[in-house]
Amino acid sequence: MKFLHFIFLSITIFICTNCQNESAQNEYDLVIYGGTSGGIAAAIQAKRMGKSVILIEPDSRIGGLTTGGLGQTDIGNKAAIGGISREFYEGIKKYYDNPKNWNWQSMEEYLDGGQTRTKEGELSMWTFEPSAALSVYEDFIRNENIELVLNKKLDRVNGVTKTDGKINSIKMLSGETYHGKMFIDATYEGDLMAAAGISYTIGRESNEKYQETMNGVNTRLKDTTMTGHRAHNALNHNFVDGVDPYVNKGDPASGLLPFINPNGPGEEGAGDDKVQAYCYRMCMTDHPENRIPFEKSENYNELDYELLLRNYEAGEDGFPWINSKMPNRKTDTNNRTGFSTDFIGQNYDYPEASYEEREEIKERHRQYQKGLMWTLAYHPRMSQHIRDEVSKWGMCKDEFDREDGWQQQLYIREARRMIGEYVMTQYNCEGLEVAEDVIGMGAYGMDSHHIQRYVNADGNVKNEGNVEAHVKEPYPISYRSITPKKEECSNLLVPVCLSASHIAFGSIRMEPVFMVLGQSAATAACLAIDNNTSVQELDYQKLKSQLTAGKQRLSWERNK
Repeated sequence: MKFLHFIFLSITIFICTNCQNESAQNEYDLVIYGGTSGGIAAAIQAKRMGKSVILIEPDSRIGGLTTGGLGQTDIGNKAAIGGISREFYEGIKKYYDNPKNWNWQSMEEYLDGGQTRTKEGELSMWTFEPSAALSVYEDFIRNENIELVLNKKLDRVNGVTKTDGKINSIKMLSGETYHGKMFIDATYEGDLMAAAGISYTIGRESNEKYQETMNGVNTRLKDTTMTGHRAHNALNHNFVDGVDPYVNKGDPASGLLPFINPNGPGEEGAGDDKVQAYCYRMCMTDHPENRIPFEKSENYNELDYELLLRNYEAGEDGFPWINSKMPNRKTDTNNRTGFSTDFIGQNYDYPEASYEEREEIKERHRQYQKGLMWTLAYHPRMSQHIRDEVSKWGMCKDEFDREDGWQQQLYIREARRMIGEYVMTQYNCEGLEVAEDVIGMGAYGMDSHHIQRYVNADGNVKNEGNVEAHVKEPYPISYRSITPKKEECSNLLVPVCLSASHIAFGSIRMEPVFMVLGQSAATAACLAIDNNTSVQELDYQKLKSQLTAGKQRLSWERNK
């Protein structure tokens, strides 16, 4: 399968290279930077509206997290998802309806825990292997004849040319320049947005900023009712009581163990520039013929995992992962408990880091998780029931290009966020404020992973930053949240690093929604071209009509 993917992408790159040689100017109606799920949906929509489009992916694999291990689709109410996004999940079902794609178990053997279907007889499937998602996306690109280039990174210093508030072209580090009438930044990092001089923020706003209750530092937030919804923090994904934070137990002079913030969490409700934790969404298998056993990471340091061991010795007995079953005896494995796959506090520099620095951060995360999995599977101080279960698993031989079975795509849960014409907040997620210029629906709970690790007043180690608050029903996402302020740029749309507060972004930032927003962004870009107008002055009724024709879901009836 990997060989076929390589041939397909190589042919695509060859074709696109020839196209560039024939057209030195590389001129397009729409230039999309970022081959994430949102970027792919945008490219598909632009082609369907008859526009010339190029999709530029900075790395070697398209699809972002959707092809990078996040096979357990997070969305909340799946009935809120329409358009190209739903087409993708229908493509997943068609992929698995083919018996040839069941290599390590039969179709009948697969039990997913209830995530696969929205309802009985539905045409969509919502759990999948990374390779399945890649196959579906490649079919889209081939069938829609989308021009794709890989491994082209934006020159983030001098790569954006603007005139009178409009982007004229973007230049890659490798020298290629792409001219466009409209541009979309579909990266997780917001690199094009930032290079174009658009206002953005990083980290958490204070609660005071937008009069929210679930933003900022929240060490005291517990299982309490907040504006009608349940918010869970202090007991979720945290250490049991009594875990000592010092190298030598009880001795502050010996220094703190690794990855603990020595300055404390900060003032309750205050904002900061810290980013919620990243991890690799591991695709593992327990099939002996496809399994790569866990090995110690390079330069393994037992002290890095001392808090993990102490947490179990202090009474933790749960498994430190959410090990969701994917087809073919594989998993989508995510963070759980106080010390797990999230590398808390070690990603603060990532959003603004250079490409080289980001690769170093990604590799540190990979080495951390490698060491974590070896410790869970084989360390003699680890609880026996944990070792017995974890040691059955390993990375997959048949999913990614790396020999160790690990993916390249780190889970960038949050990086830059634009400050645009409209800022989505907790009020939107709770239905207390309703955007009228809707371009898609959010449906997942307001969610943030932990942001820092600190020592509390009792002298024990705790995590801070986790929030899990339900939304009662799908809610509208504003068109103005993907448009910059007009005075900053009139021909750019940002469907991934959109304008939202930290806690609202935590609800919106789901892959199906990024596809929805990518389709809507491309629709707006094409209509702006047709009507010779800026993205900010586009007639919303025209946009709404076209989105409806594209089968986007723009409203929610409570009786659904």
